[in-house]
Amino acid sequence: MNNQTVFTIGRQFGSGGRQVGRLLADKLGIPFYDKELIAISAQDSGLSEALFTNADEKATSSIFYSLVMGNYPMASGALGVTEMPLNDQLFLIQSKTIKRLAEEGPCVIVGRCADYILRDSEHVLNVFVHASLESRTERAIKVYEIAENKAEDACLKADKQRANFYNYYSDRKWGMCRTYDLSLDSSKLGIEGCAELIINYEKLWKVHHGKSI
Repeated sequence: MNNQTVFTIGRQFGSGGRQVGRLLADKLGIPFYDKELIAISAQDSGLSEALFTNADEKATSSIFYSLVMGNYPMASGALGVTEMPLNDQLFLIQSKTIKRLAEEGPCVIVGRCADYILRDSEHVLNVFVHASLESRTERAIKVYEIAENKAEDACLKADKQRANFYNYYSDRKWGMCRTYDLSLDSSKLGIEGCAELIINYEKLWKVHHGKSI
């Protein structure tokens, strides 16, 4: 399929954003990257997968580093890479992997600040998938097998972690509609509906921007 678009998918926990991304990739016949980025980044860097797994979508816990670097620590480049906390070094490595994969061709990338990392790239369409807390709690129980009395807290905690990660490593706000090209409520559209809407949106997006379909 002649499709050069790179799709990034931000998502609330339990919204089914990963499933939307997977279905979108399957429908378009393009690569899908979520946890796969951990293995690829480890291979690219020669570091252990466990390091990337432990740091996955978690901002650094270094308060001193945050104070030194200001609100947008990764943007200023005041410190050398080896002087950065480990999580920040791993973020830079994974950023390089994300850029490389995007340059290789169309794909779907879930989370990990991919929209911000690829902000200067062409043919990138950024999507955020959200849903009602009730729907997300239900998915957390059924899909992730989280105890019913802990499911709501698990959703909120995961969202907070993702927001902290995104807000720390970018100059944008996680979940804010103006941050993305398209924001979808999966509790109203369903997984299939979200995937189809993204495909249709991309066609209009290409026409509007003078891109070839």
